[in-house]
Amino acid sequence: MTFNPLPRDFYAPSAKVVAPRLLGHYLVRRTVEGFAGGPIVETEAYITNDPGCHAFEGETNRNRSMFGEPGRSYVYLIYGFYHCFNTVCRARGIGEAVLVRAIEASMGVEWMRENRPVETETALTSGPGKLCVALDVDRKLDGVDLCDANSAVFVAENPDVKNFRRKFGPRVTTTRIGLTQAADWPLRFYLAGSHFVSRKVKSRK
Repeated sequence: MTFNPLPRDFYAPSAKVVAPRLLGHYLVRRTVEGFAGGPIVETEAYITNDPGCHAFEGETNRNRSMFGEPGRSYVYLIYGFYHCFNTVCRARGIGEAVLVRAIEASMGVEWMRENRPVETETALTSGPGKLCVALDVDRKLDGVDLCDANSAVFVAENPDVKNFRRKFGPRVTTTRIGLTQAADWPLRFYLAGSHFVSRKVKSRK
């Protein structure tokens, strides 16, 4: 299968614009056994003047990639164990990024199972820390060029993205997860028909 990375100008807008647009496109991990990953089904945006964003207090060694060119990765460690994978947005010097929270595990599943032994396929990539373990993503992949098909990890265009979104829709916009600041900002997006979404909004009767 041939993958065409999303172009750099895809990431030029604000993360709150890019986050829903990423849904349905492929997160691809290059391995010695081939490609692993799958379509993105859940994202969160982190934007300027956002107290929940790592860039809110300015540039540091940890978040330096957020202030680089758009279309790069930003990978950070949480709870001393789990990593989270983000796509950098906006121009250099503006710290914004989209957290990829879940993907449909559809490529290299056996390789991912070796990294993250779980009983169900859904449990492989149904959360930001889970997908990083399954795809062997850690800080060594911070700052990687996501627009280069030769990178160890990149985001590729899904030529059938509209049909994918229709199949797994509707798209839901809701608040982000696990924040104490700006927790009520509606900057999480997911495809409600996917079983890989980490947490869905309970329907109101």
